[in-house]
Amino acid sequence: MRQVVFDLETTGFQFSRGHRIVEIGAVELVNGAITGRNFHTYVNPERDMPEDAFRVHGLSEAFLRDKPLFADQAVAPAFSKFVEGAELIAHNGIGFDLPFIQAELEAAGLSRLANEITDTMLLARRKYPGAPASLDALCSRFGVDTKERERDGHGALLDSRLLAEVYIELTGGAQAGLDFGRIGGGAEAEAGGGSARKTTRSRPRALPTRITEAEKSAHEAFLDEMGDDCLWRA
Repeated sequence: MRQVVFDLETTGFQFSRGHRIVEIGAVELVNGAITGRNFHTYVNPERDMPEDAFRVHGLSEAFLRDKPLFADQAVAPAFSKFVEGAELIAHNGIGFDLPFIQAELEAAGLSRLANEITDTMLLARRKYPGAPASLDALCSRFGVDTKERERDGHGALLDSRLLAEVYIELTGGAQAGLDFGRIGGGAEAEAGGGSARKTTRSRPRALPTRITEAEKSAHEAFLDEMGDDCLWRA
């Protein structure tokens, strides 16, 4: 299964109010593992850079002036080709990233994306009700290193890399990307001529729980709201 984690930096929150994309970053996953294949480009927004947006990503109007336009082959068409056939993954992707890029594509006279999308913010809120669901909060929860982000600020490709690590943890940890058909390697396994089985072992110590007391309380409150017929209470 091929997936693409992507992120945008923009001049603001609403395309309908004249805001534009200034950076696109994307990271490829295959079978739940990061492949190292990326997409990245800056984009000339053909407008000024609001101070609030500049404080977030540090991309100035002067820096972006000589970058390609969104409709150029190196930007929108190249990104569309990179994500072709893949499931998209983005943080607030349903509420912001996908609608924004669809609006840009439509305005440029280009085909809209038809990809399915998974929104990691919604995924995190379902998995950890009542807990913070920002990218920073999820990186902290899963121990994803954010030193580069703290030093350099937001960036579409960097945030895509961080989100890819978060997504892997949200959906079962790094083991989700293992190809067990190839463990044990050897020419026989490469050729598909053997089972190449490995013996599984239990952990010497159970992993500590990642559920906080605040999350336990939020879950209990949620069950209380469901009343006496709640199956979880049965």
